[in-house]
Amino acid sequence: MAELARTLRLYWRLQRATMRGALQYRLNALIGIATGAVYQGSGFAFVWVVMHTFASMAGWTLQEIAFLYGLRLTAHALCMLPLSSLIFMEWLVREGELDRVLLRPLNPLLQIMTKRMGIGQVGDLLTGLVLLFVAAPAWSPPMAALCLLAVVGGALVEASVHLSLASLSMRMLDTGALRVFLDDVFSKFGSYPMSVFGGVTQWLLTFVLPVAFVAYVPASVLLGKAASLNVPAFVAYGSPLLGLALFTLAYRFWCHQLRHYQSVGS
Repeated sequence: MAELARTLRLYWRLQRATMRGALQYRLNALIGIATGAVYQGSGFAFVWVVMHTFASMAGWTLQEIAFLYGLRLTAHALCMLPLSSLIFMEWLVREGELDRVLLRPLNPLLQIMTKRMGIGQVGDLLTGLVLLFVAAPAWSPPMAALCLLAVVGGALVEASVHLSLASLSMRMLDTGALRVFLDDVFSKFGSYPMSVFGGVTQWLLTFVLPVAFVAYVPASVLLGKAASLNVPAFVAYGSPLLGLALFTLAYRFWCHQLRHYQSVGS
């Protein structure tokens, strides 16, 4: 417990330093935040236009899809704010920078996480939170707590995918195409009800690549649509725990890859 507390303190100090560095150029930071918000806002504007043409989408109203979109976007932002540096994992490996990281007496993942701050993801977070607050129905305190857990669980599901890709970079060296593909799948499929897709696609996005568990499954529970899901009720209500389980597995895979890592100079 003491070691965990020390690690968290070090992470917070390093992250504060990274934030101060990013905010040295305030106009650039504001542009980055605004760009993220406008980009995500334009994505929802497309949904808004479609929903004004059709009364509903697979039984989901505009308000319900806005909530689903906000839930996915908030989870995505919470994932990428601390993990955006993993995008450069291939560069760290190829340039030998990972060797320097491993020589320091500090958790390698923590060091990589604090190398940069995802300014654009702040815009994502603001847009997601606005959609959540505007579209969320009136809930009891337990349901509000479940919504908070759903956001964290969804962020961990997506984080497990990014961490797994970063782990593969130690062997494959070039996972850029796979990263872009998976990011597109999460962003383009995760913001819509899975029931609009075919049965095979819906099954793949639920049980092979767990896109549905980022937002669709927990949103269905929170909006009283759990009966329409193709997963058991206990799985639907316990979906936030899946994020924790997947991230634990991804972190173990990360540690395994680190133990078998060979320097580019070897």
